[in-house]
Amino acid sequence: MNLASIIDSHAAHVPAFISQGRTTTYGELREQVEGFRGSLMNLGVKAGDRVAMVCGNGRGFVIAYLATIGAGAIAVPLNPLSPSPELESELISVDPIAVIVEPSGIASFQGVDRSRLTSLRHIIVNDQTSGTSLSGDIALHVFDDLLNGPPTKWVSLPAPTPAVLIFTSGTAGSPRAATLSHGNLLENICQNNSTSDHIKEGDVVFGVLPMFHIFGLNVVLGMSLMAGACVVLIQRFDPVTAVETIIERKITIVPGAPPVWIAISLMEDVNASAFATVRMALTGAARMPEDAAERLKRKFNIDLREGYGLTEAAPVVTSSVGIEPRRGSVGRAVEGLEVRVVDTEGNDVPVGDSGEVLVKGPNVFVGYWNDPVTTARVIDEDGWLHTGDIAMVDDDGYLYLVDRAKDLIIVSGFNVYPAEVEEVLKRHSAVLEAGVIGVPHPTTGEAVKAFVVLHKGASVDEDALIDHCHDHVARYKCPNKVLIVDELPRNTFGKLLRRAL
Repeated sequence: MNLASIIDSHAAHVPAFISQGRTTTYGELREQVEGFRGSLMNLGVKAGDRVAMVCGNGRGFVIAYLATIGAGAIAVPLNPLSPSPELESELISVDPIAVIVEPSGIASFQGVDRSRLTSLRHIIVNDQTSGTSLSGDIALHVFDDLLNGPPTKWVSLPAPTPAVLIFTSGTAGSPRAATLSHGNLLENICQNNSTSDHIKEGDVVFGVLPMFHIFGLNVVLGMSLMAGACVVLIQRFDPVTAVETIIERKITIVPGAPPVWIAISLMEDVNASAFATVRMALTGAARMPEDAAERLKRKFNIDLREGYGLTEAAPVVTSSVGIEPRRGSVGRAVEGLEVRVVDTEGNDVPVGDSGEVLVKGPNVFVGYWNDPVTTARVIDEDGWLHTGDIAMVDDDGYLYLVDRAKDLIIVSGFNVYPAEVEEVLKRHSAVLEAGVIGVPHPTTGEAVKAFVVLHKGASVDEDALIDHCHDHVARYKCPNKVLIVDELPRNTFGKLLRRAL
């Protein structure tokens, strides 16, 4: 098997995706992927090698992704807007043989110390000019030139073979690469597409969720390509432009994290007819505010279908598609997946009581890249994934999220672990201690708030500390507010009391 085979069975003339106004059919996509794959293999990319993709949602990402996994190599999608230190850390941890860099990621990649990437042999850019300052002693290639390689079909692989590394802080604390196999990703696509209400041939899917995030990668891109649908790839979300695109392209499926739907729900002077072609609206990655969902229904007659998942489950665990949605619920477990809600002793809790969500099924990830110790902490000996999420279940199997067992903050559907932000703050010369929490935010679900204690005699203002964070981690991880305090609340063992913050 090979996940790259999902594009094989569709008629050549059917549109596969639209990027920057340019339509690529499934026939053209197969040709371009096979040519690019042949070029990668001629460059020495082989099974198990990592190919990093510092790319936004576009034609290059789709082709490179399918070519890479089809060759048996491992795709590593990365946020092109990540600051250089964060990008460098991620690249070092996966040690790629090749990096594909699009314009949006050039600035960040320029700041990476490439001498620390011991396996890096190739940098691939979209044109020679944009990459002249990137190469050094490393071979530089132009993306479009590699499309003309010898046509090469995908290689057959066992289902457990790693296909993708996705960085997440989901269940394990600091960011690390979750290893998802060809089988994990394909199983979750099939689990979701098992209902006739889901994505199918002829659908036009709004592709605004970033492909370096598992929701965008496997729900939007993977499910759409498997079904023979067309994805309209969007680089950056803007509510007005989004509505215009939905009308112009006759969008039928709109997957969006809560901030997307919140922004649309607040729009004025938009007629409900703008969404007349939309037959399904999906949300997940963070809790959807009920008031925003009600506004969408009242103003635009949009019925949101909310689900729940995590990177380590590739990602969907529960869904409201194909069933009658219930207020406050994230739906029921998808087909072929076992879900338990347990107490601290590992016993199933009674219906209506809260406990930790455990997940077991063929979509549960292989583990964290080169980190068996952390993997063993989240996958027990019976194969159950311990999510760290607290929920309750009703008599009909509907799941209701209550809280998180971890300190995880979710901003616009992206995971932020407080310890990572605290470490960045403490790198500032004026900061002695830092404590970080998540606070409610009207558009992003949660926002990062920081409390810092300064070194004796030191002086720094809030803006300087926020700017310092912007230099080291992605913008969504940066505090919106920093308070300078005399001390942080701790217990008798010196542990930070976040609940007191």
